[in-house]
Amino acid sequence: MRVLSLLVLLPLAACAQRADLVIVHGMVWTGTTGGGPQPGGVAVVGDKIAAVGDSAALAPWIGSSTRVIDARGGLVAPGFNDAHTHFVDGGFQLASIDLRTVATPQEFIRRIAAFARTRRAGEWILGGDWDHTLWPGQPLPRREWIDSVTPNNPVFIFRLDGHEALANTAALKAANITQSTRTPAGGEILHDAGTGDPIGIFKDNALGLILNAIPAPSPEQLDSAVARAQAYAESLGLTGTSFVSVPFADWASLRRMERAGRLTMRFTLYLPLEQWRAVADSVAALGPGDDWVRVAGVKGFMDGSAGSRTAKFYEPYSDSAGYTGLFRHPPDSMALWIGAADSAGLQVAVHAIGDRANGVLLGIYDSVGRAHGARDRRFRVEHAQHLRAQDIPMFGADGIIASVQPSHLTDDGRWIEHRIGPERIKTTYPFRTLLDTHAVLAFGSDWDVATPDPLKGIDAAVTRRTDDGRNPGGWMPAQKITLAEALRAYTWGNAYAVSREKVRGTLAPGRYGDIVVLDRNLFAIPADSIGSARVRVTVVGGRVVFERR
Repeated sequence: MRVLSLLVLLPLAACAQRADLVIVHGMVWTGTTGGGPQPGGVAVVGDKIAAVGDSAALAPWIGSSTRVIDARGGLVAPGFNDAHTHFVDGGFQLASIDLRTVATPQEFIRRIAAFARTRRAGEWILGGDWDHTLWPGQPLPRREWIDSVTPNNPVFIFRLDGHEALANTAALKAANITQSTRTPAGGEILHDAGTGDPIGIFKDNALGLILNAIPAPSPEQLDSAVARAQAYAESLGLTGTSFVSVPFADWASLRRMERAGRLTMRFTLYLPLEQWRAVADSVAALGPGDDWVRVAGVKGFMDGSAGSRTAKFYEPYSDSAGYTGLFRHPPDSMALWIGAADSAGLQVAVHAIGDRANGVLLGIYDSVGRAHGARDRRFRVEHAQHLRAQDIPMFGADGIIASVQPSHLTDDGRWIEHRIGPERIKTTYPFRTLLDTHAVLAFGSDWDVATPDPLKGIDAAVTRRTDDGRNPGGWMPAQKITLAEALRAYTWGNAYAVSREKVRGTLAPGRYGDIVVLDRNLFAIPADSIGSARVRVTVVGGRVVFERR
């Protein structure tokens, strides 16, 4: 109790102002130390935290107009942030077909047929998130599976990792895809071994062949997707996100929503790396934004995904003789773009999953840093899933942020050893080693690829259990981290990753009043129960944006 009392930095005389919001009777985890929570609460004046302390310290802040929330012994923590979302895609996915739990090809076809019956003729069917590794024999879907049940609608539905998708024949026709269509560099089009015709599967850079044929959403549709995604995210305790691979139209939507007073989350944006010059020019003309919508930098791609066998490795896939994956862009092009973006003052974040993609990217970061001189640039590696042991210490040594998604390991742990063998998995999702070598972890979800629920991510990082129930003691258990470390990666780590750790990410006077209240104290329950906790209240800038009834 004494620890929290000492955090009340404002004199009691200031309490004549009273607080707008006070949370009482909680177990408060401030995120300012590595310890556990203490009994107490938080007082907020306007959009900032005014005091953190025990009941006696908070009592003078409560006036007749103060809203008081009883935490009922639940955990009170800094609001969760997600280090990596495709936020507008998540909003569209909430209203699209969901194939994530489909366990057989037959069910895959049935669900698509049922959804198609609800669509207008000519309307594209998008979304999906199918996972063929759940199906007997793990066959990839083909367009003929669904052509007969989608005669009036072009279909382009993604595998859950976002690096592979299935198009039906109507979609191929809309995009003018034929047997002779050239495969773009950094992508794949799968063809039938007998006829040579495309089977409908497109990977990585080849996805654009179909995506370019899909009508762009209207401003109204974009704004609705943002609103839908925002409401869902807030119900999970999220108060902000790094929104990556942001199209300029999505940036415009967020700015439009902010002007209309409809934003209730904080967005840090990373636009496409290859468009760095346009991003730099736009920021120069419009400014980077504020703490509701702020452009931090750019985001690029080194490789694809292990699930689609397009992640780039030094050694071949164990189940694909001689094949090592692909680079989405040549490394020399990536080096030029990263160097140019860094010279323009933009923060750089790059997707890298395979060990070679990560190794090459870390080398580029090191070279750019040396060439341009020391400064607080905070390079980010998005995913950093498969690393060589010798590359892991480079994160801490060079100040490179590991922007990682713990929920992915619960899925990958079911099948990745079959793809890359027993040796390479020893340094897969190496959270413990990254922390021990002084790296900053920023946790996220990659939504709409995975659930944006931070409690699921915390559960995954602490227990490392896989979705198939075959690893109750944890998959690669030596890489488990503590509950406090996982919470810090979802709060302070994310604030640090976007250079905002001085204004959010911890509960302390002067920080933004971004707070989450859970229905229980995570530190007082078994680790395998973390995922069953629920958010009771989400507060952003002192305003209650979600309250579970």
